[in-house]
Amino acid sequence: MTDQDTIAVYDAQAEKYAQLTNEDNAADPRVSEFIAAIPAGGRVLDLGCGPGTSAALMAQAGLVVDATDASARMVELASTHPGVTARQAGFADLDAAGLYDGIWANFSLLHAARAQFPSHLAAIQDALKPRGIFFIAMKLGQGEGSDRLGRFYSYYSEDELKTYMKDAGFTVVSQRTGRGTGLDGSESDWIGLHTYA
Repeated sequence: MTDQDTIAVYDAQAEKYAQLTNEDNAADPRVSEFIAAIPAGGRVLDLGCGPGTSAALMAQAGLVVDATDASARMVELASTHPGVTARQAGFADLDAAGLYDGIWANFSLLHAARAQFPSHLAAIQDALKPRGIFFIAMKLGQGEGSDRLGRFYSYYSEDELKTYMKDAGFTVVSQRTGRGTGLDGSESDWIGLHTYA
């Protein structure tokens, strides 16, 4: 289950976060790459969807979009986008089998405890169709801890994250790295991995 303090921060700052992600996603090549890899009309899951900015782009591209988030307020915002079916759920609630052509986890699984990370990846693997697409973005670093706003984070190095992906049965197709400013105002290095099951 996602940390309750983390959920409370997102409930309280959902609109501010939506504004931040709207700006970031306007020309995000990672979203375009993900959409292009999904069969026309395919079904995808935005896991930890936040305000649904990425999910909305997927729906606009003609994909069938499910979206989940542990924050009730984020789910409300995501539900306002045409074509996006959003519901409140944590990472551990994913129990689908061979349902999705793609799963998008953009800076969401970094809120999961490291001890639970392998089981979440296993559930994602199960939920994907054979050779389904999985995109994950995480902040780079070490250990676990809270940010300035009290949100819980788990950090991974590039090598660590790739090892977790390999152990879970994912093949990395491409990667992107960068640096950005988060909701708490701090800058962080990040990595995004485009993989398939």
